[in-house]
Amino acid sequence: MTTRRYPIGIQTFSRIRREGYVYVDKTDLVWQLAHYATYVFLSRPRRFGKSLLTSTLESYFQGERHLFEGLKIMALEQEWEQYPVIRLDISTAKAQRDANELRSTLLWLLRPFADIYGREADETSPGKLLSGIISRACQKTGKQVAIIIDEYDAPLLDVLHDDKQLDDKRQVMQEFYVPLKASERYMKFCFITGITKFSQLSIFSTINNLKNVTLSPRFSAICGITEQEVKEVFAEDIQVMADHLGYTPEEMFQRIKLRYDGYHFSSRSEDIYNPFSLLNAFDDQELDNYWFASGTPTFLIHQMQHFKTDIMSLDKLEVPSSAFDQPTENMKSALPLLYQSGYLTIKGYNRDIQAYTLSIPNQEVRIGYVKGLMSIYTGLDDADVQMGFAAKFWQALNAGDIEQAMREMQAYMAGIPYVEGFRQKLQEVANVEGFYEYTLYLIFSMLNVYVRTQVKCAGGRADMVVWMPDTTYVFELKVNGTAQQALAQIDENGYAIPYETNDCKVVKVGVKFNRDTRVPEEWVIAE
Repeated sequence: MTTRRYPIGIQTFSRIRREGYVYVDKTDLVWQLAHYATYVFLSRPRRFGKSLLTSTLESYFQGERHLFEGLKIMALEQEWEQYPVIRLDISTAKAQRDANELRSTLLWLLRPFADIYGREADETSPGKLLSGIISRACQKTGKQVAIIIDEYDAPLLDVLHDDKQLDDKRQVMQEFYVPLKASERYMKFCFITGITKFSQLSIFSTINNLKNVTLSPRFSAICGITEQEVKEVFAEDIQVMADHLGYTPEEMFQRIKLRYDGYHFSSRSEDIYNPFSLLNAFDDQELDNYWFASGTPTFLIHQMQHFKTDIMSLDKLEVPSSAFDQPTENMKSALPLLYQSGYLTIKGYNRDIQAYTLSIPNQEVRIGYVKGLMSIYTGLDDADVQMGFAAKFWQALNAGDIEQAMREMQAYMAGIPYVEGFRQKLQEVANVEGFYEYTLYLIFSMLNVYVRTQVKCAGGRADMVVWMPDTTYVFELKVNGTAQQALAQIDENGYAIPYETNDCKVVKVGVKFNRDTRVPEEWVIAE
């Protein structure tokens, strides 16, 4: 049993260092960021260490050299000057009832700094007070000021679907951020974090020299934990977890990688693991879905519903950066929010055409998608699916018994109630086969099984391909036609050929669904 202390829920750099918590050393990147530009913006998903990064920057600019002893920054920093620091966590201003309450909360956030640097009688708004604090801090100390703002967009995210509230609160935040540009002569460094980009806020519309490092390869690993860091910092933890769960260390590492790895934040990013989930897994010595358990943001679900997002399309999207790294106000789909919130990540980059490939990051996110969205998109209860049909279907597939798996599917789909979620989805899909693809996609995803629909190959598109550890299944679904015709289509169009060079067995499955009962009534299987 490891005695290491993991900083779960602890976002204060000084506390982590003083109290001996595990710390993954990012201070060389912190130093580079602090010397990169005067105004810097970084977007990262929630629970990825943005708050710890802002706390580390605070300690650095306050000159707290003793906290950094033994870390990489010691080879870079020589002077350790102390600057006045104004660090604001705007997440405390979330869920305010209206613009007036938001304005009061911002004034309350500034009160500790007003107590130190004073307040003039006419500084009645958050922006005016912030402006006064910045100028007086510089005048009183003789040093320029470091401004660090964490989660700058938090008050706006939960009201994205409410135009009136969004407009009212945005005006408050606009007035609050104006001094960041106006106080440039007092500014040593200004760092802003968030999830989304609101172009109509002054940080984007008036700070002309704002450097957005969100997609910069130089800083892609500044939040999160790289694969190399996992191997170097957590080797002992992997060994202990492997002993506890009955795996070899290499098997344990691969399972951790499958569950929590897969994030990339630039075209040349290292593999990044979700730090919140990884630390929780080591602490509990269990592989669980920690990131989703901490809450699926309501603003994201609202936007996915608003834009009628087809989650089957999220397995592989080829898009320019303008499709996902864009201001929230300009969204024509939920794609920017899905990327910025961490539900999609970069999986590849074609430099010739400047196109990114986006996909779901890892197993944890895939499972969470389905558990969080199944009832919304289909009307099915995810717990009933997971512990009922899905468990039986997975057991049959894992045993290589596709015949039994299909019988389980037949029995399950015969009992599906014709709920409103299915009516709506059946109306939205281009054809009836698409309805079954959609439903089966969600069910397979619930099982931790990698599944893709409408998979391209030289001869056309396979309806569905399912990857199990030892077997690849190629499905063709028919409503108008027979199961034998579906199987023949797999052969004629070469849907299975791309997988025949692998070590895994390839099984072809033609399925005929009954249009009226929506149940698979016959199937043909061939290896």
